[in-house]
Amino acid sequence: MGDLTILQTIIIAIVEGLTEFLPVSSTGHMIIAQNMLGVQSTEFVKAFTVIIQFGAILSVVCLYWKRFFKLNTCTVFDNEGVSGLSATQKMLVYGKRILYKFDFYWKLLVAFLPAAFFGLLFSDKIDEMLESVAVVAVMLVLGGIFMLFCDQIFVNQEEQTELTEKRAFKIGLFQCIAMIPGVSRSMATIVGGMTQKMTRKAAAEFSFFLAVPTMFAATAYKVYKLFTTGGMQILADNMGALIIGNIVAFVVALLAIKFFISFVTKYGFKAFGYYRIIVGGIILVMLMFGYNLEIV
Repeated sequence: MGDLTILQTIIIAIVEGLTEFLPVSSTGHMIIAQNMLGVQSTEFVKAFTVIIQFGAILSVVCLYWKRFFKLNTCTVFDNEGVSGLSATQKMLVYGKRILYKFDFYWKLLVAFLPAAFFGLLFSDKIDEMLESVAVVAVMLVLGGIFMLFCDQIFVNQEEQTELTEKRAFKIGLFQCIAMIPGVSRSMATIVGGMTQKMTRKAAAEFSFFLAVPTMFAATAYKVYKLFTTGGMQILADNMGALIIGNIVAFVVALLAIKFFISFVTKYGFKAFGYYRIIVGGIILVMLMFGYNLEIV
């Protein structure tokens, strides 16, 4: 099986699937899981923990299939609607109609762009922070404390809040906060959505949708880096682990998303706040007792 045994592959994939879409930081859980399993931080293991995100994002596409591939009804070439306009004016009308038809994907792109920009700009700094387990633990605890009061802070949410380009962009800016390890991409984007008056359910669902381009880009970038540095053979030698990992992450993430939407709609975020504080506390205690925790 290469750098990972079948059991290690399955357990790490389960951790990824369970935590990727919950506001608890998959990074923090990967620290604990890999160290408890005694997994060495090899080049393949680093790639594995990123590439199995592909299985997790497929669960979003599968679960929200109809909404993810639904286009707005729009007659692009409506002669009656553009009669009397100049050629330039007609093109502007057609352009607006096309944007309306692909409105869902347009707003996903708008929300994705900040993370793409800052992710490339500060990739080295992000990797440097990722090496600090203490940063992850502290952010888990601080984020957990915030989530204890999250439901009280956002009490005037509106069921019919429209997701405009401006709101999508602001949510995308919040996603950038998750570049600090331990913050949780899910938590950052959900909070971003709630600052825009979205309900907990609506904010969580948009967070799932936004994960698709974000995590796909991260996976593609990791594969590209391996390709340009001659590391593709590493993937080829461990293809079995990648296949198993993605399948397990897909199934587990599917169940986790269903659970999370139901739970957070009924009970809010407080339970996740306590959980984050416990996990962050465990990591800090392990560090205090001299455990050599590594993420990358």
